[in-house]
Amino acid sequence: MTQPPSSSTILSLLLVLLLCVSPRRGDARPSFACDPRNTNTRNLPFCTASLPIPNRVRDLIGRLTLQEKITLLVNNAAPVPRLGISGYEWWSEALHGVSNTGPGVKFGGRFPRATSFPQVITTAASFNASLWELIGRVVSDEARAMYNGGVAGLTYWSPNVNIFRDPRWGRGQETPGEDPVLAANYAANYVRGLQQPHGRDGNRLKVAACCKHYTAYDMDNWNGVDRYHFNAKVSKQDLVDTFDVPFRACVVEGKVASVMCSYNQVNGKPTCADPHLLRNTIRGEWRLNGYIVSDCDSVGVFYDTQHYTATPEDAAAVAIKAGLDLDCGPFLAVHTEQAVKTGKLRELDVNNALANTLTVQMRLGMYDGEPSNQPFGHLGPRAVCTPAHQQLALEAARQGIVLLKNRGPSLPLSPLRHRTIAVIGPNSDVTVTMIGNYAGVPCGYTSPLQGIGRYAKTIHQTGCSDVACGSDQLFGAAVNAARQADATVLVMGLDQSIEAEYRDRVGLLLPGRQQELVSRVAMASKGPTVLVLMSGGPLDVSFAQNDPRVSAILWVGYPGQAGGTAIADVVFGTTNPGGKLPMTWYPQDYVTKLPMTNMAMRADPARGYPGRTYRFYKGPVVYPFGHGLSYTNFVHTIAAAPTLVSVPLGGGHSHPNTSALWKSSSVRITHAKCNRLSVGLQVDVKNTGIMDGTHTLLVYSASPAGKDWAPHKQLVAFEKVQVPAGSQRRVGINIHVCKFLSVVDKNGIRRIPMGEHNLHIGDVRHPFTLQALPLEEIKS
Repeated sequence: MTQPPSSSTILSLLLVLLLCVSPRRGDARPSFACDPRNTNTRNLPFCTASLPIPNRVRDLIGRLTLQEKITLLVNNAAPVPRLGISGYEWWSEALHGVSNTGPGVKFGGRFPRATSFPQVITTAASFNASLWELIGRVVSDEARAMYNGGVAGLTYWSPNVNIFRDPRWGRGQETPGEDPVLAANYAANYVRGLQQPHGRDGNRLKVAACCKHYTAYDMDNWNGVDRYHFNAKVSKQDLVDTFDVPFRACVVEGKVASVMCSYNQVNGKPTCADPHLLRNTIRGEWRLNGYIVSDCDSVGVFYDTQHYTATPEDAAAVAIKAGLDLDCGPFLAVHTEQAVKTGKLRELDVNNALANTLTVQMRLGMYDGEPSNQPFGHLGPRAVCTPAHQQLALEAARQGIVLLKNRGPSLPLSPLRHRTIAVIGPNSDVTVTMIGNYAGVPCGYTSPLQGIGRYAKTIHQTGCSDVACGSDQLFGAAVNAARQADATVLVMGLDQSIEAEYRDRVGLLLPGRQQELVSRVAMASKGPTVLVLMSGGPLDVSFAQNDPRVSAILWVGYPGQAGGTAIADVVFGTTNPGGKLPMTWYPQDYVTKLPMTNMAMRADPARGYPGRTYRFYKGPVVYPFGHGLSYTNFVHTIAAAPTLVSVPLGGGHSHPNTSALWKSSSVRITHAKCNRLSVGLQVDVKNTGIMDGTHTLLVYSASPAGKDWAPHKQLVAFEKVQVPAGSQRRVGINIHVCKFLSVVDKNGIRRIPMGEHNLHIGDVRHPFTLQALPLEEIKS
């Protein structure tokens, strides 16, 4: 088996290529502001790059009229010609590659396309943090290159880090999955890759990322309830324990430059009008160094649709005073001046909002004059769709593929024994379907049919005209193809007609008559039958799981521009799959028991409510979170781990009764000295098979806290380790006690349970005890 290139190898290649991607001088865009040729502005304080940014921002705001300030509060900010400032479009997208979903990016001319990586749910399945950061770096290279060429902005409203709470959500494909620790890790790493902070104080940005949609936003349009009217009723416990976790990581660890508030209400208040969420939490508690933006037309929505305020100027005032800095949409540009004139809003409030947006623009170098003379000013058209970038897109697709079933084993296929392959299904020769939503124009495509055709002769039949599969008219030709071939690959699943923004699914089964097609083809196939599933959300494929004639099942998500190559590489064993499911695959019966509108995470057996995600649901599943097979076998052994860990008391807050605290069953994290307090493990991973492989090591914890507090189990760490056949690797893992071994009580207070905890790694269990260490013992 040939192992794909490592992340470090790809990064080295990227650095070499960047030395020769300088644009022609004529490619550089005009200065956004502070053009050194403009004698009227070049010596003004806000154009003096050597001054501290806060001083420059204050100077600029002081020169603006109220009317000019208001035109800068919206995404299509107007120019200020008298100060030499160009207009700017804030709305660009880079979910998994530079996208033209927003108006800020224009493909064409010298920038006809950009690298399209797999959809986020697919790269999340890699459980590879270094890969996520590397993808971010590549995307920001291409974004900066396009900015330098005048066809893109520098503010990207990505990533989407909402929790994939309900399997029917049409936008679950955009997220890193259902687990808050996984989503938080993805968020921080992708943001770091995109922003690449630099400069003497590390405060300058390559591009500005944005984590969205804050918060408890995970339903678009279900059963007559849409995101514009929905009031998400969320407990303090679930907000802190689940929904806020990835956003906090975005701000605190990723140091993201922006957070976007969502359309929905949370407990009766629109998120974009809630000072507790925006001013107190994001900016106050988490200390956002950046701006808060509305989802597009959110301010208009909470006035026009939710009728939250009596007048439009009230809506403008409420949003800005709550902490909103920028409106995606025209609402603030139209109504803010009247809000100021009627005394509902102070001009100082407008100034404060502008200070946050202008600060980010200055951190991006947009007021530093000629772009080509700045860091990253050398990036041009040749920095987009480079061979290294496209290789990384392929590598990401390979790492995200999950092997769900392999009977026999039947995979990998052999090009020597399986010389003719029947390639069947509505997704068997797709291109656009592979990139999912919020995508741009890819460098090129390799469809599944094309990928498999590089290994063997193919007989192609779609079987269904599209994924809706409303007719069996094409079934006969598909069955005949399977009878003629040495093996059959069925590429089935979903696309954006079934799951998308503003399109939630009604169920979890394969659409239309797809299941019938799979079963009939599998019955006729004279060789192994491989089912490849393309989807963002989970599917109930119990029929195929239980059918011995379906030899193997692969889930590939939406694998990006190189998806066909990655699928073929896994099917034929050039790549050994190592992906794990980032979400639970439920049976169809599950969704009949709970409406999408019920936000509760924890089960309520008395009311027949089953709970959500692997953390709180204990019922039957098709495939569990974290499931994924390999072509080889891995064995875990815990080589070293503590049996007793002391938690020193006396954190940032004093406690009046230390002895009572010491004897209690749990300790608030604010009463503990968290610092670097961690549980250290040494885990040996042995490859006992005959094929090299990359293993995804998932570490879970089970807490002694009561079921009303704690999840059944919680992911606390994950690592990728490459292990050659017959060899062993030792992996060191540190689990931060306060961060990962704490639980949240019903009041939303995070606590560390004392007593026996259990770590789970595959079938291996390791018990250890947490005990409070009193202040007296610390002092002695």
